[in-house]
Amino acid sequence: MNEEELGTDLKKRIKEVLSGSLHIRHVDTGSCNGCDFEMSTLSNPIYDISRFGVSFVPSPRQADMLMVTGGVTSNLEKALRITYEATPKPKMVLAIGACACGGGVFGETYANAGGIDPFVPVYVYVPGCPPRPQALIQGILLALDQYEEVLKRGE
Repeated sequence: MNEEELGTDLKKRIKEVLSGSLHIRHVDTGSCNGCDFEMSTLSNPIYDISRFGVSFVPSPRQADMLMVTGGVTSNLEKALRITYEATPKPKMVLAIGACACGGGVFGETYANAGGIDPFVPVYVYVPGCPPRPQALIQGILLALDQYEEVLKRGE
């Protein structure tokens, strides 16, 4: 599927599930910035994800979704928990990249706890080092499907 088809699907799903817009808060818990760089390409002229109803927001209080990059370092564990708690319910969490998914090349050390799932519940894992922008969009689509199921169950 090319970028335009992915974008059209994304816009349709956002309208169906969230009535028109998706707000994402990025949380870096100790990444090397490779995943962050790929995430930032979603806003460039090639992808321009905002035309599909997606915007990155400065506060978790405004967010529908958290996109988390990096393995959880001891210095950022508390920040991740605080950000998660500040996000309104129901909240979607995407683990972006190999480090957020399970520790990646850094694994678990005295300073790095590995992936994010021991600290926050994860909707979708988007593997890669770093994952391509198309994979990020696919991850968002999968999260919207799960979010819709949560809404149907009334959680």
